[in-house]
Amino acid sequence: MNGTLERQRDAPCRDSAKHLAATMSKHLAAKRPAPCREAPCPRSAQHLVAKRPAPCRDSAKHLARAQHPAATARSTLPRQREAPAPWSEAPSRNRTVSCLRPSNPIVPSCAGRLSFSILINIAFTTSLHAQTPQPEPQARPEVRAFRVSRPPTVDGILDDEAWNQPAVTTTDWLSYNPLHGDRIPQRTSVWVAYDDDYFYFAFKCDDPEPAGIKTSIARRDNVWSDDWVGLSLDSLGTGQLSYHMMVNPSGIQMDMLNSIAGGEDPAPDWIWDSAGRVNETGYTVEIRLPLQSIRFKGGQNLRMGILFWRRVSRIGVSVAWPPLEPGKWVFEKNALLVVPELNARPPRELIPTATFSTNQQKDAPGRWDSTGKGAVGLSAKVGLTPTITLDATVNPDFSQVESDAFQVQVNQRFPVFYPEKRPFFMEGSGIFTLAGTLNGDQSLYSAVNTRNIVDPRVGVKITGNTGRLNFATLTAVDEESGPSVTTDQIGFGRARTFNIARGAYSIKPGSYVGAIATDMELAGTFNRVVGADMSLKPTANQTVNVFALESFSDTPRTTGSTGSRAGFGGQAGYSYSSRTWNFGSHLEHYDREFQMDTAFINRVGETNGWLYGEYNFYPDKEKWPWLRRIQPFTFNQATRDRIQRGDELFTVDGIRLFFSRQGFFRFDELVGHEPWAGQRFKARRWRIQSNAQVFRWLRFYANANAGYATFYDPVSPYQGRASDVSTGVTYQPSGRLSESVDFERVAFDRESTGERVYTVHIVNTKTAYQFTNHFFLRAIIQFDSSRYQTLTDFLASYELHPGTVFYAGYGSLIEQREFRNDQWITGAGPYQTTRRGLFLKASYLRRF
Repeated sequence: MNGTLERQRDAPCRDSAKHLAATMSKHLAAKRPAPCREAPCPRSAQHLVAKRPAPCRDSAKHLARAQHPAATARSTLPRQREAPAPWSEAPSRNRTVSCLRPSNPIVPSCAGRLSFSILINIAFTTSLHAQTPQPEPQARPEVRAFRVSRPPTVDGILDDEAWNQPAVTTTDWLSYNPLHGDRIPQRTSVWVAYDDDYFYFAFKCDDPEPAGIKTSIARRDNVWSDDWVGLSLDSLGTGQLSYHMMVNPSGIQMDMLNSIAGGEDPAPDWIWDSAGRVNETGYTVEIRLPLQSIRFKGGQNLRMGILFWRRVSRIGVSVAWPPLEPGKWVFEKNALLVVPELNARPPRELIPTATFSTNQQKDAPGRWDSTGKGAVGLSAKVGLTPTITLDATVNPDFSQVESDAFQVQVNQRFPVFYPEKRPFFMEGSGIFTLAGTLNGDQSLYSAVNTRNIVDPRVGVKITGNTGRLNFATLTAVDEESGPSVTTDQIGFGRARTFNIARGAYSIKPGSYVGAIATDMELAGTFNRVVGADMSLKPTANQTVNVFALESFSDTPRTTGSTGSRAGFGGQAGYSYSSRTWNFGSHLEHYDREFQMDTAFINRVGETNGWLYGEYNFYPDKEKWPWLRRIQPFTFNQATRDRIQRGDELFTVDGIRLFFSRQGFFRFDELVGHEPWAGQRFKARRWRIQSNAQVFRWLRFYANANAGYATFYDPVSPYQGRASDVSTGVTYQPSGRLSESVDFERVAFDRESTGERVYTVHIVNTKTAYQFTNHFFLRAIIQFDSSRYQTLTDFLASYELHPGTVFYAGYGSLIEQREFRNDQWITGAGPYQTTRRGLFLKASYLRRF
């Protein structure tokens, strides 16, 4: 548990029962199209693929959100957003689960609210009666920061006067991933200092085998497979929000904003400095953190929360001090950082932005249509108080500098999810997360999916903290009316306005109650949702998560008609996690009329519940030094789907093996059935997953599954058999060069005739060379046989620090097309370049 920090991706992809049972076949889009509203991006090769490509910058923070506590991390290969299932391969702080048997969710629609209320009572009762005697709480250790008159030089060499002070007194640093409580021979020393403008941290990381240290010069947030060391800082001391900062031996940074509701958010990039040096005894790291980059209340005798951690890549072990116990995360186990006196430094920032792009599209053989565009924009951040911040942006540049990896989009029963990569929306987004979401196991993946805001003209955001209350508001005007609004509907081509408000009140570290309200306005119509959520930890090993939402919608169907409707949605869950075993249960319900335009949701009109259990065996280290853990598991899910008019039932039994060198192997079998268009289709298949860091310079993964699948035609579906094979390698011949290649093949045959319906091949390649910590070149080539497309995407980037960047990029779209009768015929003729584009972008962050 609590391994969401780990980026090693011990499992190469996140998977789900619904994915295995419903989306493996991957052909034509399902009746409910994927609501991944993608924003215009004229300055990226991705714009060459579709009218609304994915809005993003190149934010490669391959970070898993909350997943099952006993599982391992996700793949570096961006994958489709798969349907819920609690047996995904990623670790978690809080798996949200309930305590009803699988049969209970199969209830009539009118009983949804009643079942939901019963579940809440059962969850609380179970959590109280399941408590085991707890040891007496131990006093939190203290770390006292010392003031320096001469600030240390951040060069990775610990020869400054500041580091002549005694190091922080710590007990043993114990492992928390993949096992809890183990000691390692690598020793770590830490120093903490401050002055009027900065915090300073120094780490001395001893290693008896310094030649085995893995490090590289790469882009920020791209070195999770390296050795690293860092800290978690709860600067407000409330046990609700912490800054995670990690540095590899070459000084490359990684950071995340961690919150109770949202878990670890890899999106924010704040300004801080770091340096690292490898030496004959290990490596050393220095960190300088500007006080303007964090939020805290100034004064005397400040008390913050702090925890230190370190990753030793070659043995695949992460350790922490204070030690992280099973079921506990940083807020429950951090030490007290005591600062005698410190004045708060509210932020004041301006970021002017200038962009230029030119694009060409082939209208006919030998004839290109060209367009060019330049724009300027301005973003500002102002600290209204030391703990409340206002962000505003006018004419923002939300262009994407790296295209989303190609994904299989055919025969998808559920929407395809793409992560947010736009800076304005990324920072502080964790506050908008509801309890129990973002873990891949529920229909409602995210209550606020900002990629639904396609092309914002202006945006204003306020985030803050007042004691135990964390809150945020977001308002954005979107130039796009949205893909669900057609030409015959009122509001087509009109701008939408989004308003979102969220608050969460801390009960104790790790527990809170919250409320949310969302609003979408379009040409006199609206969609409004209000709700509340709660996350409680009755004991260190138990978690109860609940949320309830009510939607009110008045949206046009066609010109001259409206549709007013209301709907309920909610879920409740209970989980228990320990070193030996983990158990979870969950129930959720959504009315047919439930609608939330800000959310990413797989489906409505359904009630489902599941039970999950796993047991951990730890082989003798002397006899089996290469085998860390054996984990058999079982998962059972039952669903009443009122849209597809049937019941869904899955049972999955399997085993996971965890090895040294970050190795992982999994085998399982799924048995069950699912409804589609009023018919029942059988689902039975097997799956294998594996991956390992073979050498310091080579990592691989391989996955395969095969069995029964459904062809999701809304009118004439049929039973089929499908197979899905994917594999990939990451090759790092030097600390500066990285090459990754990912391949996936999906095939679907009609069961009754054996006829091949389709075969899809997806290839994603990425090559990057990092000249310095700030400057790199990157090339991406992607191929999708189902769309007859090859995409090339080249980028040069110089980033002094977040906010001060320069990008130059070129992209082209190569399609198999032939010009006949004054029109292009896709899938015929030779491959040829049909679109190409060039973009330039520069921005400068100025602090006052």
